[in-house]
Amino acid sequence: MLAFFLPATAALAALTLLPLSRHDAWWVRGLDFPRLQLFAISLVLTALEAALLDLSRPSTWGLLSICSACLVYQGWWILPYTRLFPVEVKPAAGSGASIRIMTANVLTPNRNADVLLSLVRENAPDLLVTLESDLWWQERLDALRPDYPFTIQCPLDNLYGMHVYSRLPLLDSRTEYLVSPGVPSMHARVQLADGRIIRVHFLHPEPPVPPESDASGERDAELVIVARSVAEAAGPVIVTGDLNDVAWSETTRLFRKISGLLDPRVGRGMFNTFHADHWFMRWPLDHLFHSAHFRLGAIRRLPAFGSDHFPLMTTLVLSERGRAAQEGLDADAEDVAFALEKARSEGVRKADVPQPGGR
Repeated sequence: MLAFFLPATAALAALTLLPLSRHDAWWVRGLDFPRLQLFAISLVLTALEAALLDLSRPSTWGLLSICSACLVYQGWWILPYTRLFPVEVKPAAGSGASIRIMTANVLTPNRNADVLLSLVRENAPDLLVTLESDLWWQERLDALRPDYPFTIQCPLDNLYGMHVYSRLPLLDSRTEYLVSPGVPSMHARVQLADGRIIRVHFLHPEPPVPPESDASGERDAELVIVARSVAEAAGPVIVTGDLNDVAWSETTRLFRKISGLLDPRVGRGMFNTFHADHWFMRWPLDHLFHSAHFRLGAIRRLPAFGSDHFPLMTTLVLSERGRAAQEGLDADAEDVAFALEKARSEGVRKADVPQPGGR
């Protein structure tokens, strides 16, 4: 028995400890993703060792201690994305100006456009944001133009095309390549039904996975400079898209700390959007963060439509009481220094990020 449990426990410990190095190599940062799976493995391994090994031996207690430590550590990261944790964004109460946003990574080779169009018509978002949409997808999505006359279009065949279709007026819209050539982001202001204006940023940075990238530096730098930019915004802000990072990673937590934006999933669930075809390997890769001006109307994962991602549907409501009642993560001096270093390493600055309408 020991011949099995000793290497299994050592492997679990290594997979748990490697991300602490802050090394940006893809094979290190990739270990941020399966924390839920590693938590489950830790739980099973702890139970098996307690049941099958001789509890009178010190070696058994050593193995149990290591497995238990891994269990607690992995659980600490994912706990906020369960109903056991207090909600970060309060539920909306009463009426108010709202915005409904659907994000959908379409998977460029996927040809089930009719299914996505049906989901759009059924759920009636105010904004549809698509990732990986090329010219073929644009031609199909243009069927929405009668109901969604305001658009930002950037069809690409490199898996980084982006489109926004909106019922609401889009102002000062810009498409930029913040860090990597060929990897766009979109920035605009949206005019709500009551005339109020909000600032929106749509992102899809490179994943830290070969052959796309051998390290997470470009992804991390893009998130950091956007975070630093929106932190200075006085009005309502939303950042959404496929960030190619999980909600509980150190990088996403750093984004939340620096930006001051809130995550409506905290205290409500993981809302895993990837991988749509593999239930045992799912992570929350599609995100929506917002300033404390909003409260949450609803958030849910929509049915699959042939992509490797599920769409995410979120309704936010502007609230006069929201800012006083809601707090996210706070950044300390080390976080600020770490964020600056990530941006410097890729030669980018917060000034590179468009600020539609100013601050």
